[in-house]
Amino acid sequence: MDEAITGSELTRAMLENGHEEIWCVVDDNCDQEAMSNLDNNDFTAHITSFENGMFYCTGGMAWLYAVPIKIRALTHAEAGF
Repeated sequence: MDEAITGSELTRAMLENGHEEIWCVVDDNCDQEAMSNLDNNDFTAHITSFENGMFYCTGGMAWLYAVPIKIRALTHAEAGF
C-alpha cells in the first residue's frame, strides 16, 4: 500500500485489501470536515464496505467520506498517574 494514501482514499484501499470494520470519522461533505467531527467524537463509525460511491457502517448508514482513525485504550501514564 502506498504511504501517501490518506483519508477516505485510504479507507477504500484498506477495504479492498481485506480489512473489516475500520474505525473512521465520517461526514458527507469532505475528509477535513470528518476530521473536525473527531474533536467532539460526534461521528465515528465502524466502516464495513464501500459500494456505489458510499461507505457503509455496521449500523447501515451510508457516508460519502470516511477517514480511518486509531482508537485504543489509554495507558496508565497517559491518564496522568
